Amino acid sequence: YESITEKCTTWTVVSPIVFTYKVTETQDLLDPSNDTLLLGHITDPQQLEDIKKSSKPIKRFVVIDQEVYKIYGPKLTEYLEAYNVLYKILALPTTEENKSMEMALKILEEVDNFSLDRRTEPIIAIGGGVCLDIVGLAASLYRRRTPYIRIPTTLLSYIDASVGAKTGVNFANCKNKLGAYIPPTAAYLDLSFIQTVPRRHISNGLAEMLKMALMKHRGLFELLEKHGCMLLDTKFQADNSVYGCSCLQPASQATHTAIMTMLEELAPNLWEDDLNRLVDFGHLISPALEMKVLPSLLHGEAVNIDMSYMVYVSKEIDLLTEEEKQRIISCMVGLELPVWHEACTMELIQKSLQDRLKHSGGLVRMPLPVGLGKAG
Repeated sequence: YESITEKCTTWTVVSPIVFTYKVTETQDLLDPSNDTLLLGHITDPQQLEDIKKSSKPIKRFVVIDQEVYKIYGPKLTEYLEAYNVLYKILALPTTEENKSMEMALKILEEVDNFSLDRRTEPIIAIGGGVCLDIVGLAASLYRRRTPYIRIPTTLLSYIDASVGAKTGVNFANCKNKLGAYIPPTAAYLDLSFIQTVPRRHISNGLAEMLKMALMKHRGLFELLEKHGCMLLDTKFQADNSVYGCSCLQPASQATHTAIMTMLEELAPNLWEDDLNRLVDFGHLISPALEMKVLPSLLHGEAVNIDMSYMVYVSKEIDLLTEEEKQRIISCMVGLELPVWHEACTMELIQKSLQDRLKHSGGLVRMPLPVGLGKAG
């Protein structure tokens, strides 16, 4: 709308941005009888029918973590060839140390050489959170926004990176300092990928699950408290030689609850206009700590050390009882997560608080547990 004063004419543009994306839990994603990977993102029935009838081959550009490619590369190739897909698979070392603009540009160069139709041929990202973040940023930059699909292969990315809108790379020794809020067209979650993840990385993912439990869901906390060891042993798989099929319900309940609580927080505040965010619990000290000791701490481990410190803060200011504090710390230890690190000094904590004040409108905005499954 237009407004005119003596000094100027101003046009104010109000343009609501609406993103619709699907988060789908599925099984056997790389089984050729399951076409979700190629067609699951299409919502228009007529478009889906036209693609299935068309003689034009489907075209896909896939970025996959190189360690994941060593395990699933042959199965992925077999899947794409079963559908006669014209494809390019780019396997990259997507580690926190390599999470840079240089890697995003490398992806963009390969995408450009492949000549995608940016409206109908989404880029596919397969890997952990670092891979999904980098590919998401590259896709958001290519031709101003190219659709992309996230397929998490670690527990942490399954319940965290895959379901939100944030993309990014590290810059100037700061975690995710460059990035964008561009959600994927779809995220496909298949727990079978988790079976090949090392035990330490299961713990790493459990930290983000515990974060949501402490902030929003007492039932999830009690599930982790009771079944955490079994979830570590079984790697969230439905059948196990020791536990049998009894591990299915806690595993599916834990992931479902974690994803639901995460989406409840993210969906109304996708662009983080509201800086009071429960999902920021564990993310006050951890970014600086993680970057300082890279690569010795995984993301979830750094988050848990942050949460542990804040649990003690909550106890000191009478937001938690001694019994609640001990239950939380015992649960963390049971999930095989670190609760302290020598690099987590008072100097680092104070600097992290100062940075938070600087970037949060002069307020600390520090969510704290005020009981089991409640935040204040």
